[in-house]
Amino acid sequence: MGIEFDDVSKQYPDGTMAVDHFSLVIPTGRTTVLVGSSGSGKTTLLRMVNRMVTPTSGRVLIDEEDIADTDAVKLRRRIGYVMQNSGLLPHRRVVDNIATVPRLNGVARRTAHADALELMDLVGLDRSMARRWPSQLSGGQQQRVGVARALASNPNILLMDEPFGAVDPLVRSELQQWMRRIQDELHKTVLFVTHDISEAIALGDQIVLLKKGGQVAQVGTPAELVANPADDFVASFLGLDRGELDLHLVEGPHGTLVVDQLGRPAGRLTGNRPDQQGPDA
Repeated sequence: MGIEFDDVSKQYPDGTMAVDHFSLVIPTGRTTVLVGSSGSGKTTLLRMVNRMVTPTSGRVLIDEEDIADTDAVKLRRRIGYVMQNSGLLPHRRVVDNIATVPRLNGVARRTAHADALELMDLVGLDRSMARRWPSQLSGGQQQRVGVARALASNPNILLMDEPFGAVDPLVRSELQQWMRRIQDELHKTVLFVTHDISEAIALGDQIVLLKKGGQVAQVGTPAELVANPADDFVASFLGLDRGELDLHLVEGPHGTLVVDQLGRPAGRLTGNRPDQQGPDA
């Protein structure tokens, strides 16, 4: 399903202009990341897609249809939504959390639970956790349940609002790698919000770097932004002006290392491109 923002603006009653004349087409079946600092309007834009925020002007289209003409409840039930704190219902067990939307849509309990168990397999959760309460899970496990719940109605669109922002860096990296594998398999239209440019580079097929008020600084692939930043703002946000993405090769006693601008190891050189790695890579 294609998403299009058609000249949308959002001004709040206190006069704050969260988004000002924003237009963008979200590629179908790919991951688009909205990245920017606080006040850049990224979460406001994401929540326009499921009508949690209503634009002051302009339109949001899904498959060329204005979502303003769609029932909000029905719209939300066919769009997956993952938030930062997972948003799990504390009084429902894991399997029931995952089955929430299918049950609301009239799917039989037995069927919804069977499908939920399959989704637990997909997101890397052992089925023995199905009867646990959310409070019995780690932060990373809760986020996986949140993604499973968002996928339970088999939506074509998945909205992810800083879903990995509340977990520690190691778990966050693991979740990012896992999310890439999931997307390679499912090919959902994903709109992902983050303030972390490293996360945007790791996950995005398309990155939209925003300035304050939803102003677009640059749109492009991760490679395009890093290789050809549009201006000093983009270069600074990426850390290019501080050498944060500069890597060098250093020969050592144990082989060739890739090091950052401070000489810290960032990886090792194997000689294989990612698309040429074998099954054990």
